[in-house]
Amino acid sequence: MRRWESLERAIVSCERCPRLIEHCRAVARTRRRAYRDEAYWGRPVPGFGDRSARILVLGLAPAAHGANRTGRMFTGDRSGEWLYAALHRAGLADRAASVHRDDGLALCGTFISAACRCAPPGNRPSPEELARCAPFLDREIELLDRLRVVVALGRIGWDAALARAARAGELPRPRPVFAHAAQARLGIGRSGTPLWLLGCYHPSQQNTFTGRLTRPMLDAVLRRALRLAG
Repeated sequence: MRRWESLERAIVSCERCPRLIEHCRAVARTRRRAYRDEAYWGRPVPGFGDRSARILVLGLAPAAHGANRTGRMFTGDRSGEWLYAALHRAGLADRAASVHRDDGLALCGTFISAACRCAPPGNRPSPEELARCAPFLDREIELLDRLRVVVALGRIGWDAALARAARAGELPRPRPVFAHAAQARLGIGRSGTPLWLLGCYHPSQQNTFTGRLTRPMLDAVLRRALRLAG
């Protein structure tokens, strides 16, 4: 418990990327008209979920008026609406909607994180900013000692998982290429079982509004994650 609390404090207080910190704070000051009466989180966002999880859902970064507002990953935006509804259908969340970090929602067997902990301008963190955030992902994976599956939502999440595998000396060869429903083995997890990587298109409006990602497609990836997680 103390190790998790220490990690969360380190994430929330991080100021390694001045461009990202300033953007988070600027968004929190100006706010969107629909949320003008709310107090924004406006800081780096820690991971959220079951600390004994076998499944890690790894996204890109907090949304400016989503997690940067609510303080919880994938909460308060359209992407989160899709993700939490799918997790609920899969039996991995106790409700279908995540509204705020204090709404009481609980995940079962699943932890949600991101490659970048701050909301980046244009949803595009730089390679240097992603590298500065990487130790936080390393630490989460170390603490998730039952982890068996990483579900990467989008190419940046996929690349972040592979970069972590490389740092651990377990990068698969040839290097797996991201695609929806792609699957690769990342080595052996702390539980002594194989650690798997699954690709999934990010549930952004760009993908869901165009039909590039459908609910059955997302559900199928989560069903496979459940099978691999045992």
